[in-house]
Formats: sequence, C-alpha cells, structure tokens
Amino acid sequence: MRLQETFASDQIGFPVLTVLILLPLLGAAVIAFMPDRRLARTAALVVALAELALAVVLVLAFTPGVSDVQFAERVSWIETVGAQYHVGVDGISVLFIPLTAFIAVLVILFSWNSPRFLAKPYFVAVLAMEATTIGIFASLDLVLFFVFWELMLVPSYFLIKLWGGGPQRQQAGQNYVMYMLVGSAPMLIGIVLLGANYSDVRAGGDAPRFSFDLLTLLVTPISTELQTLVFFLFAFAFAVKGPLVPFHTWMPTALVEGPIGIGMFLVGLKLGVYGFLRFAIPLAPDAAEQWSWLLAALGVLAVIYAALIAIVQRNLRRLLAFAGTSHVGLALLGAFSLDVQGIQGALFVMINAGLGATGLLLLTGFLHARTGSSDLSRYGGLVRRLPLLTTFFFIIGLAAIGLPGTSGFVGEFLVLLAAFRTHWVLAAAAVLAVVLSAAYFLSFYERAFLGPEVRPSARTLHDLGAREAAMAAVVSAVILWAGLFPGPLLDITRGSAEALTEHVERGALVDGAGDRYHARR
Repeated sequence: MRLQETFASDQIGFPVLTVLILLPLLGAAVIAFMPDRRLARTAALVVALAELALAVVLVLAFTPGVSDVQFAERVSWIETVGAQYHVGVDGISVLFIPLTAFIAVLVILFSWNSPRFLAKPYFVAVLAMEATTIGIFASLDLVLFFVFWELMLVPSYFLIKLWGGGPQRQQAGQNYVMYMLVGSAPMLIGIVLLGANYSDVRAGGDAPRFSFDLLTLLVTPISTELQTLVFFLFAFAFAVKGPLVPFHTWMPTALVEGPIGIGMFLVGLKLGVYGFLRFAIPLAPDAAEQWSWLLAALGVLAVIYAALIAIVQRNLRRLLAFAGTSHVGLALLGAFSLDVQGIQGALFVMINAGLGATGLLLLTGFLHARTGSSDLSRYGGLVRRLPLLTTFFFIIGLAAIGLPGTSGFVGEFLVLLAAFRTHWVLAAAAVLAVVLSAAYFLSFYERAFLGPEVRPSARTLHDLGAREAAMAAVVSAVILWAGLFPGPLLDITRGSAEALTEHVERGALVDGAGDRYHARR
C-alpha cells in the first residue's frame, strides 16, 4: 500500500498535529505552577476548548475521499535506529483527534467541582492523557507510536490511583498498568522484527539501515511466516488494550474503582481496534486475511459474552464496562470482514462509542453525585425527580443499542452488512448480541428510572443543572446529527478504507525496488 503524503506546511501552513500534541502539555505545565485551584480549572478548560477548536479545523481542512496521509510532518529523531518524528492523519485516524479533544472537554467540565484534593495535578493528568492519546492517533513511526502508547499509562495510573472513588483504586491502577505492560511487550518485539526485516531487504545505497516508518514498511517485502508472527504479536497487545475476552477483566475494575474522567477515556476511545486497523492489518495483510475468521470469531465472542454478563449487572459502571467490551467485539467483526463497508462500520462503531458510551458514563457520574452510588438498589422512579437526566439517558442509550436515527445504527448496520457477506454464521450470532444489548439497556433503564420510588431519599434529588444539561444536550445533538447525516463522516473514511482492503487483496510483497505489487491470488 503505497500512500502519498501531503505535508502540513503545504496544506494548512503550520505543523497542526505537533501543536495539537504540545498544546495540552504546555497547558499542563502552566497549570502546575498556578497558585489558585479555580484559576487552574479555568485554564484547563480554555486549553481543552482551544484544542477542540483546532481539531475541528483539522477535520474541516481534511480532503475527504482519498487515502493520502495529510498534515504530515517528518523530522529525524533517533538516526542510529532510523526512528523519526513522523506524524500525519488519514481517513482511519483523523476523526479520533476531535473525538479525543471532545472527551477531554467533557471530562474537565464534569470534574469542575469534584476534585476535592490535588485539583491542579488532576487537570494536569487529564491534559497529559489528552496529549498522549492524540500522539497515538497521529503517529506514523512505530517507535514514536510505542512511546506515546507507553506514556499514556502514566496519567492513566495516577488518575485511577489518586482520584478513584473505590476502596480498591490503588490495586485497580496497578492491575491496569500491569495488563498494559504485559500487552505492550509482544508489540515491541513485533516492532523490532519489522525493523530488522527492513534491514535485511533494504535496497542499499542511501537507504537507512533501519526504518520503523509505517509508509516505508508498507512497501517492504515480508515473508508470510514473519507476517504471521508479527500479526499475532500485535494482535495480543491490541486485544489486551481493546479489551477483548478473555483480556477484559481490567476494564470493569478500572471503571468501578477509578474516577468517571478516566472511564470516559477508556470506554470512549477504542485504541485496541484502532491498532488493528492502523498497524496489524496493513503491515501483515496476508496473515490478516488468513486469520480473519479467528479475529472475527473472537469479536463475536466478546459481543455475546459481554452482553450476557451486562444483563445481570446491578452496578451501572460495571454494566457500561461490559457494554464497552461488546462494542469492541462488534468493531473487530467489522474490521476483519476486510471489506470497505465493514471497515467504515468499525470506525463508526468506535466513533459512536466515543459519543454514546462516554455520554452514558457522564450521566452515570451525575447519578452517582446525587445518590452516592452506581448500584441499582439506590435507584427507582428517578423519572419523577430527574426528568431531564432520564430523558438524556434514554436518548444516549438509544445510540448504545443502535437505534435508527442515532450514530449507533450506522456503524452497526455497516458491520453486519459486511459480516453477512464474509462470515455469515458469525454475523448471525452477532445479531443475537444486538438483541441482548437492547435487553440489558432497557431492563436497567426501566428498573432505575421508571416504576415506583424505592427510597424516600429520592424525593430530595435535584435534576441536572445548567452546566450538566448543556453537556448532555451537546452529546445528544452530536449523536443525532451523526445518525441522521452520516454522509460527511463516511466520505472522510471511504478513501482509506478502500486503500486498506485493496492492500489486503493484493498482498504486501513488492519487487526489489518497491515500485509495484505482485498480486498473489
């Protein structure tokens, strides 16, 4: 897959992706030295809003319908090993930049009054989380990607450990980091193997001894055996991050014990599925095609298992954790259909998770602030006291179960459409899981919000305030817009989805000069 690059200096006139990575870090550095807590949170919001505005400009300036890498930047970094500071976006990654920025704004607004201690470090950690996540989505050099992948663990760990509300938050933070490190080790081995393979087959002359550049590795010959090894090394890391069953156990604990803010990042940004689409599939296309049935089956297993477990949950945070695992499985089914509609559907499922799952977790935080619990036993008849919250919970929940007219339907429909063409048995099983997802949401909604009030204290609850209602309204509006008018988003992803499927169909082997593909059908 030979991709063309358009550099940021030619397209927008300044290194926009570098600014998007550095702006939250610079904001965090300034906030760390601010004397006043209220000034610090205002500064954090200003930085996050500026980041979101710049991310929207990035998408508006993006040329849709093409597979080119856009807004690219290249700077030599570690010349000895051929690592570069190489960033850029295409249709697979560009939408996750504003989604990350949007989630960061929601996290800061939600936490406006909640950090009772160490407020400044909290906002510093949130901005650091935003910067490292955007770095992950923008990286086109595997070493750079790995650096951001690992750096993200630092703010994640402290957010869970220091500001979590559960009694086991320290253990939850340690478990999360250990899971991620165990998953990252095989990926690092895979990256090294790709660099070594390039060294073995490089053309010589002025070619660097090593390269970890994605665009270069895409046209570097690689044997089928090495593809298979690299594919499964990457797949393990991304399955843990997903999370996929059976590597999902860290997610419920992190959501229950950690703060709502870190939960929004964890359930809203499907970095594991992104890793499959960005690196595992294009760098090992033959292995991806050969083992697509296995990954698709694991995706369906995750969808069904997580939906069944979610049905019996009485804790809303745990329910959302398993719902997030179910969404990961559905996106993986679409990705490994290796079909244009399936890949676009997977991307839309991921976007919907960033809206729907984040929105539900946001409202869960509002409920917890009022009732002191996320357990169903504290809920019942809430519609009488919290009509606004009840209404927004229903609207956003409809996206989570894929109702037509919401962002959830578009991705779900495209994934199932592609899956029926490639793995119809798995697609049929996934339909069952879609029904189960509606069952667990509607069942919990009915018991929590409708029916009689189960606790006298419910009469003292107050509905959403202006700030809270505005946040829920914006999330709901974006969900409905994306569901009713998905065309612009699909146009953005179409070119890259087509290029990826063509790459898998034709294989990755090229001639010695790297100028043309050898079809191996």
